[in-house]
Amino acid sequence: MSIPFSGALRRSNGIISAISKELKSVNLKGVKRITVIFDPFAENVRPTRDFLSLLSTPKISLTNPNCVIKTDVVCNRQPSEVKFSLIDSAQEKAQVKEVRLLSSNLSTLELLQLLNKHVSVLAPVEEITSKVTTKAEKQKLSGGAGAKRATKKK
Repeated sequence: MSIPFSGALRRSNGIISAISKELKSVNLKGVKRITVIFDPFAENVRPTRDFLSLLSTPKISLTNPNCVIKTDVVCNRQPSEVKFSLIDSAQEKAQVKEVRLLSSNLSTLELLQLLNKHVSVLAPVEEITSKVTTKAEKQKLSGGAGAKRATKKK
């Protein structure tokens, strides 16, 4: 008699792959301003600074080019925090004006998970307005490019 297997068949790929997986689903379309406040002399400031650097990468900033990322470096032993000011449609959906994450005791992965859970879901849904037409479809609509031209008789 054997014991049935329970658990994963293989080990996870680690924290880096988990962070990259979370980064793929980040959407800042519902945010108009991100404010990151931290004290550089605090003990647990590294994850907040890493989170800030991940948010400022070109791939993430292309999700909303109008989003402003502001950094406040304070020296008053204030705990680290990240504020997301929402756009009007996201404010109506969530019924709050901003989302505030106190990040002093969170890891970078946990910050990204909270971002995806509370902010990325508030992004407005895009509607595809233009239909892609191929060259063959355009030719059918215009009467075809292979039609014979009428020649003038003299």
